[in-house]
Amino acid sequence: MIVDDKLFKLEDEVLALKECLLDSSLVDDYVRHHEEIKASTDVEQLIQEFQEVKHRFESIESYGNYAPGFKETRRELRKKKRALDTHELVMTYKQSETALQNVLDYLALDLSKCVSEKIKVDAGNPFFEFASRGCGGSCHGKK
Repeated sequence: MIVDDKLFKLEDEVLALKECLLDSSLVDDYVRHHEEIKASTDVEQLIQEFQEVKHRFESIESYGNYAPGFKETRRELRKKKRALDTHELVMTYKQSETALQNVLDYLALDLSKCVSEKIKVDAGNPFFEFASRGCGGSCHGKK
């Protein structure tokens, strides 16, 4: 890599983009909702209950239906997970997280397309349809 004025200018622009992101309402919302979750005793209790049931289920999961209480524990785990996921603070946090992730995904896509349309961007989101992700399996086995 050649270190020159262009590289320094690019680095400055990346730092400016970072500052814009950090000053955005999306990041503010994400951080605020994350702090609300950390401060909530209700959410902490739900997480602790979920973790306890999850640990119990994981200890019998490999035995499947042969384990005593398998179906009941699996059902209890699903109930605890639903209770956690449907808590208002958790839902709001996940919505802000998804909104921020979408912006970051589109930024990565836009930056990569500036260089080449052939660059693959793994957005990590199965609903992110605009990115060219992976090879689609057609590249394997070709000579």
